Amino acid sequence: MYAYTVRMRRQPSVQLGARLPVSLPNISIDDRPVYAISTAAPSASPASAIPYLEKLNEAQRAAVEHGVGERASPGGPLLVIAGAGSGKTNTLAHRVAHLLVKGADPRRVLLLTFSRRAAQDMTRRATRIAAHALGTRADLAQALTWTGTFHSVGARLLREYAESIGLSPVFTINDREDCADLMNVVRHELGLSAKERRFPVKGTCLAIYSRVVNTGATLAQVLEQAFPWCREWEPDLRALFAAYVAAKQAQNVLDYDDLLLYWSRMASEPAIAADLGQRFDHVLVDEYQDTNRLQATILLAMKPDGRGLTVVGDDSQSIYSFRGATVRNILDFPGHFEPQASRVTLERNYRSTAPILAASNAVIGLAAERFTKDLWTDKASAQRPRLVSVAGELEQARYVVESVLAAREAGMKLKAQAVLFRAAHHSAALEIELARHNIPFVKFGGLRFLDSTHVKDVLAVLRWAQNPRDRVAGFRVLQLLPGVGPATAGQVLDAVANACELPAAIGAYDPPARALADWPAFASLMMEAGASRTPWPAEFEQVRRWYEPHLERNHEDAPTRHADILQMESVAATFASRERFLTELTLDPPDATSGESGVPLVDEDYLILSTIHSAKGQEWRNVFVLNGVDGCIPSDLGTGSQEEIDEEQRLLYVAMTRAKEDLHIVVPQRFYVHNQSGLGDRHVWASRTRFIPASLLPLFDVHAWPRVEPLAPPTASGFAAAAKARIDIAAQLKAMWD
Repeated sequence: MYAYTVRMRRQPSVQLGARLPVSLPNISIDDRPVYAISTAAPSASPASAIPYLEKLNEAQRAAVEHGVGERASPGGPLLVIAGAGSGKTNTLAHRVAHLLVKGADPRRVLLLTFSRRAAQDMTRRATRIAAHALGTRADLAQALTWTGTFHSVGARLLREYAESIGLSPVFTINDREDCADLMNVVRHELGLSAKERRFPVKGTCLAIYSRVVNTGATLAQVLEQAFPWCREWEPDLRALFAAYVAAKQAQNVLDYDDLLLYWSRMASEPAIAADLGQRFDHVLVDEYQDTNRLQATILLAMKPDGRGLTVVGDDSQSIYSFRGATVRNILDFPGHFEPQASRVTLERNYRSTAPILAASNAVIGLAAERFTKDLWTDKASAQRPRLVSVAGELEQARYVVESVLAAREAGMKLKAQAVLFRAAHHSAALEIELARHNIPFVKFGGLRFLDSTHVKDVLAVLRWAQNPRDRVAGFRVLQLLPGVGPATAGQVLDAVANACELPAAIGAYDPPARALADWPAFASLMMEAGASRTPWPAEFEQVRRWYEPHLERNHEDAPTRHADILQMESVAATFASRERFLTELTLDPPDATSGESGVPLVDEDYLILSTIHSAKGQEWRNVFVLNGVDGCIPSDLGTGSQEEIDEEQRLLYVAMTRAKEDLHIVVPQRFYVHNQSGLGDRHVWASRTRFIPASLLPLFDVHAWPRVEPLAPPTASGFAAAAKARIDIAAQLKAMWD
């Protein structure tokens, strides 16, 4: 039987000069030892007390003071394993401040983060701490000139070293959209857009190129692992990427990937690498588990002996491999140096309650490979995480809505609650249920379900069939057809307005030549839908089948978007009519006579919906994790290798550690099979995620929803009445055949 305890670790009362008894365990990875450093406080005299470090716990202070010599001379490499909610940002900011207080030249400190906002926040914290400690009002923030993202720092360095690497210092940087457009121009010039078989679109080509650059894998490997449907185009893609690079060089432009690629190649030259390394006494990197091969190569080239190099991260939160990040960077970091890097582990969690941490520790404890850490807290609670079984996806949505409203009535704001999911389309049914209950929400990690392009396309067909005067819906629908542009769409809409009847106007219109092949099927659909000849919800299926080829033609990620349409079809079956469906979704068309948008509706409180990837670094009092079943967590697309399964396990851990007070993992038992009639009952049964095996269930409050009250036992009077009414049914059945 599992049990969890609250470990009350108070900061010990220590006489100056005494040593703290706490030390961190040593572990090994790939049979290589990783040395932990003691969190013992150094001997000190009363005069050497450091007030600005007093609020740090033992491990945090060890990370801050490690290797900082006289006048902040750089020490050996340091790896800080910062568990979820352990005060990582505060610790790194204090380390930067400590370096400044000890005499480090702020112009020789390089701080690398993964967002400009994080860099600015870190700089503000560090300079505030340092200024307070030094008793000066000097603006140290302006002296910390080398803080920013890898890409922003790379751009500055490339301009400084441009002449040495054959690059014009006045180069321009293309954003992703500009890069995609340039890729498309080159694609067209090579004749790849005129292939008889479908060639990958510009966005897919750019994604493949970027993955090759950032992971260091070969084109063949990337196609095999991430883009298998593009394998047949490997020779053409190779030619395309070569021409794309040539075009960028001819135009003196770089893309985001080039900023790292050029920096990496520049750092591979020993003379330049030495010059880069000596420019910075201290290099500090945040979120090291999210770095890719290029970024790790850059750091190791600049600091081959590791002196002055500090990296902070958590291998258990490495979840961005789809961006080219690799957990191997942080796992292998200590072994790159001789002697190996020191390690400090931040295990005290300031976010979650003890039961939530107990369950989270147990889930990640099953991982095949990780740095050992055991998060603990002094936040006691009797409420275990809830593992809630529901009948299906609609019941899941209703459970979340009921629980969110109950928490709100108990005084918890909607903003303090979040619903997390593995993929953006997993929240489709919930979003509709929230709208029906007038619960405002904000979604992160993708467009809101009802604002997504493909969803709006299908709804536009239904809206136009419902109201032929809706020019906005009609304008959108008509331009789904190849060969129909704004001018043609306007002509059709005018014809519909003059005829006052949608089916007749569509049937009588003479389409342009390019639209001839698709027009009959379109006209047939609108005649059926406009006259409501097909009963609801079969009409939705009819629209979906018509839209599917257009979805595949217009979107490279059609399978993912198709799942949204199927989900919406399941929801449509729960409404009595098309009009009711559209009304309940509150998708009223905009005023066709108005050229301006109306005043935005802003609510003072709203629920948070987020993919797990977008939730990293956030925290909420009440957290719901949807679809805790195999096929969703782990995703059925993320089980091709052990590495992918390990990352899916880390995703669940990240989701669980976002909760501060209450955690709900919802497990739908039944998923309906798509491509059946609206009232069809074909379904599959789902199993609980493999990451919560039976051995971990004692750590959860396991129950079904809605809860079923036990039946009352029969009373004595009930037994007496039953005895009087006793009949011989067996004899009656025999008598049927006499």
